[in-house]
Amino acid sequence: MAVDHYENFPVASLLLPARLRPAVTAIYAFARSADDLADEGDALAPQRLAALQAYEEQLDLIESGQPCRPPIFERLQQTIRDYRLPLQPFRDLLSAFRQDVVTTRYPSYDDLLDYCRRSANPVGTLMLHLYDAASEANLRDSDAICSALQLINFWQDVAVDWEKARIYLPQEDLQRYGVSEADIAAATDGDNWRRLMQFEVERARALMLSGAPLARRLPGRIGWELRLVVQGGLRILERIEAVGGDVFRQRPKLGKADWMVVGWRGLTM
Repeated sequence: MAVDHYENFPVASLLLPARLRPAVTAIYAFARSADDLADEGDALAPQRLAALQAYEEQLDLIESGQPCRPPIFERLQQTIRDYRLPLQPFRDLLSAFRQDVVTTRYPSYDDLLDYCRRSANPVGTLMLHLYDAASEANLRDSDAICSALQLINFWQDVAVDWEKARIYLPQEDLQRYGVSEADIAAATDGDNWRRLMQFEVERARALMLSGAPLARRLPGRIGWELRLVVQGGLRILERIEAVGGDVFRQRPKLGKADWMVVGWRGLTM
């Protein structure tokens, strides 16, 4: 149930049961390739949107029970059929990818959460369905974890996103703490920036912790996988705090020592 542009999608995880690997791989291929259509290469916005619309049309074929020709969709269609997966999470992902093409600023935290609802939460939803664990309470907590992970990724990647002309920090928060886009462009990590980042870190942490009981509630491998995901996200927040919110000079990430901490915390949470 991780995001970070799907780099952490649990395709090769040792904790993923072998029986689910083909299904997770098919979902990953859809999400990864669609995300690349929105983000990678030199295509213009209309071309990107047209390519994503072609993905939407393939989902329409799946919904109507008609055969899909591209292998990526043949495998996805079989996975959806075998596990009776809902189509809405796939449509939500495409909606978020289209938004990436045309939207570069978010006025409010609520606007950003709405984006997370479509860009991150569907991954957790689909994983719960694969494990036949998509209860109302589980979906609620999964949404909190996935949205928190997406926010953590945004806080990690302020500098990376700026190079793409995007700012995911809510505009209302920038104004509240007196941080301008010029400050981001100049990689200014003064007092205002540090206060802003501390606020965002605490907000993402609270959201993650609100969903964390899911990791203890789910049995077996999925529970252990999720424990590591939760603790990994929380550790990244600690890394951001350790550098005073300066995500410009070096992107906070987990090293070997961090993973030992994550593993122990996951074991004892």
